[in-house]
Amino acid sequence: MKRFFVSVSLNSQANYFFHKIIGKHFFSSSSTRVRNSENGLESKSLYRRISPLGDPNVSVVPVLDQWIREGNTVDKSQLRHIINELRFYKRFKHALEVSRWMTDKRYFHMDSFDAAIRMRLLFSVYGLEQVENYFDTIPANLKVIAHVALLNCYVLANSVDKAEAIMQKARDMGYASNPVWYNIMMKLYHQLGNWEKVDGLINEMEEKGIPLDRYTLTIRLHACATASDPAGIDKILSIMQSDSSIVLDWNVYAIVAQKCLRVGFVDKALEMLHKVESLMGETKRKHFAVIFILKLYAEMGKKEELYRIWNEYKQNNKVLNKVYMRMIRSLMKFDDVEGIEKIFEEWESRGLSYDFRIPNFLIDAYCRNRLLEKAEALLERGISKGGDPNAMTWRHLAGGYIMRNQVSKAVGALKKAISTNFPDPNNDTLITCVEYLERKEDVEKFTGSLRAEGGISSAAVVDELFSFIKNEKLNSYEQSKS
Repeated sequence: MKRFFVSVSLNSQANYFFHKIIGKHFFSSSSTRVRNSENGLESKSLYRRISPLGDPNVSVVPVLDQWIREGNTVDKSQLRHIINELRFYKRFKHALEVSRWMTDKRYFHMDSFDAAIRMRLLFSVYGLEQVENYFDTIPANLKVIAHVALLNCYVLANSVDKAEAIMQKARDMGYASNPVWYNIMMKLYHQLGNWEKVDGLINEMEEKGIPLDRYTLTIRLHACATASDPAGIDKILSIMQSDSSIVLDWNVYAIVAQKCLRVGFVDKALEMLHKVESLMGETKRKHFAVIFILKLYAEMGKKEELYRIWNEYKQNNKVLNKVYMRMIRSLMKFDDVEGIEKIFEEWESRGLSYDFRIPNFLIDAYCRNRLLEKAEALLERGISKGGDPNAMTWRHLAGGYIMRNQVSKAVGALKKAISTNFPDPNNDTLITCVEYLERKEDVEKFTGSLRAEGGISSAAVVDELFSFIKNEKLNSYEQSKS
């Protein structure tokens, strides 16, 4: 399949697009999002309808269609806002549905930005082949930006030969005069640990007079952090701080903090995390920053700092469900059941939408600590308050039942988990349940009922279960012979 370039020069508007849009959506690994506050307010009610549909197998299209049937309107910028939100929370399948609905049912014109985002979503949901097939259908006037998106997908897939071929074409056609091309390629070489080629691209940029922008220098920060090079980190940060065109917001320090922590460079990670704290007040979306801070303090094992940030934040800010979830998830690392209970009770008293993902954390903690009665009571309480248990709820309970040797109850919970389209039940729980079912000679009856009750998506899971059972039997037989 050939990928042809279109001979179109990049004007000032296109350059703006590269820097402000492509840079953030296709290169940055930070939590930054391109947002429009007015559009966010206008689409708030529609997004609130879509937001609770966390299961990717449950389509959001009926919600969108119902919104229109009720006489509501929606414009392209509002739908872009929703796509952006869904992408941020890694709900790529739903974001792709909104993208397709936007053009196929509302007939909004697709521009370069929309095509590029569509390609990224197709990659996340279906993989590279679908991206390439879609690319060949894109109109010629949109192909310049689409090539950047295609390059990004090749990088995400670690497809070095295809990425390098696209990059060379960009050089030959005169497109590679913008830092974003080099940034994406540097991201590839950074992933592969090929620092020599990263340095080569930076040298090429300097020779051609292509500016080293925020994203270029952020990659250098990644490289220094990976190499446990504090002097290098300070040097790059100094360069960034001296460049008035580069905004050093909390995201930059967050990236470095996370990378330093991953390689065990805890002192430098703490220094960067304190920078994040100092800059958190400058962002309108403080909950993104606090979620990151809570996560890293938990990973560092700093429980006191975790509670300090939590108490400071909730005194001056409205605490959203996602922040409660992060705090509870962080406390899970310390097995702090009492602390989780207090946070949960506080959340429940706020009367926010009853998102079962929050009690799931506490149900999990109870099950891990053999407090099944509490887990079951919390399940019933959530249902009485209008909550809808999801697959993870039943998976946690199945694990708890296994720990208490209540295998028949575990089988029942596992059955509910699979029937709610959960694709990956815990292997240990599954093995124990399968062994129990085999003793009862009830495997086919159990899986047959799943096919009858669960529909096509559950049938696929059932087939995987049968394959798993057969493989386990084969492995056991071969081990017994050896």
